[in-house]
Amino acid sequence: MKYDYLIVGAGLTGAVFAREMTEAGKTCLVIDRRSHIAGNIYTERREGIDVHRYGAHIFHTNSDEVWAYVNRFAKFNGFINSPIANYKGELYNLPFNMNTFEQMWGVKTAEEAQSKIAEQIADLDIGEPKNLEEQALKMVGRDIYEKLVKGYTEKQWGRDCKDLPAFIIKRLPLRFVYDNNYFNAKYQGIPVEGYTQMVANMLDGIEVRLDTDYFEFINKTDNVFGKVLFTGKIDEFFGYCFGKLEYRTVRLEEKLLDVEDFQGNAVVNYTDRDTPYTRIIEHKHFAFAKTPKTVVSYEYPAEWTEGAEAYYPINDDKNSALFAKYSEKAGQNKNVIMGGRLGEYKYYDMDKVIERALEIAEEEKRAAL
Repeated sequence: MKYDYLIVGAGLTGAVFAREMTEAGKTCLVIDRRSHIAGNIYTERREGIDVHRYGAHIFHTNSDEVWAYVNRFAKFNGFINSPIANYKGELYNLPFNMNTFEQMWGVKTAEEAQSKIAEQIADLDIGEPKNLEEQALKMVGRDIYEKLVKGYTEKQWGRDCKDLPAFIIKRLPLRFVYDNNYFNAKYQGIPVEGYTQMVANMLDGIEVRLDTDYFEFINKTDNVFGKVLFTGKIDEFFGYCFGKLEYRTVRLEEKLLDVEDFQGNAVVNYTDRDTPYTRIIEHKHFAFAKTPKTVVSYEYPAEWTEGAEAYYPINDDKNSALFAKYSEKAGQNKNVIMGGRLGEYKYYDMDKVIERALEIAEEEKRAAL
């Protein structure tokens, strides 16, 4: 059988692209090596709770187009992400806002908070930041950096903050108003029926084969494909011919607890260096579930090794140079499209994944004219 597209990966990138090309009259086959669709946003219902199997995913966007698109496939519940930071038993609101500053220093006004931070920054006398530590210190001063940034970041990346690039921390929210909404996005929420159902709706009527590894499948199949959209690891696609790209991964330790509420919030970050996990997720709070039990997940960051899930690209100079080689090689093959955070070696929020998948689909539609 001939298909216009073989789509490798049934996550957001693959599902959006498959939907768009199918509606454009193209034939698509979607495969995934996992036993389920939805990639890392996969949710499964247990004890009446939608559990985020691969860690918390909160949809947020400022794009009217993306919001309209996802609402074709799911109804969203309006959940607002307002995490709590726990530093050795001290609790702080996130993102850094007037509640945080009041908890940290007892200040009551924006002017007092700004003055406190400016005073600490001036004492540090940092020029152009050369690394993440200097960038963070220049943004928030020493107190917030030491309690709420340093330990969490070093656990997350497995590296000293002095050895991490400055750009990683530039998206850190800093507000001088009383506002605990982490994303401050125009639209925010979680699908009422879970992400898995949302992706299932995207893939409705499209052929999907699970438990199917691309490399094994392509060597055995008699099917013919016009093009391949590959959303797996770009270095793996090319047999690691230039070497392996580096990633961070997360080990999730899940617990079903016989209590109604464990921590009173969906997300609690543990920002001291000595606590081995970065955060605890209590899944029921994402959906405002009223259940007699609760499910929590402890997140332990780790260096990626073969067989683990690759979560976060490490976009330092070494890996960026290596990725550039793979990207150039991919560009020479007109029958293969690289997509998603693994195919493009780039961290994407969910709305940006959708934007990019729609963009790739539009490029394909125009090329077909």
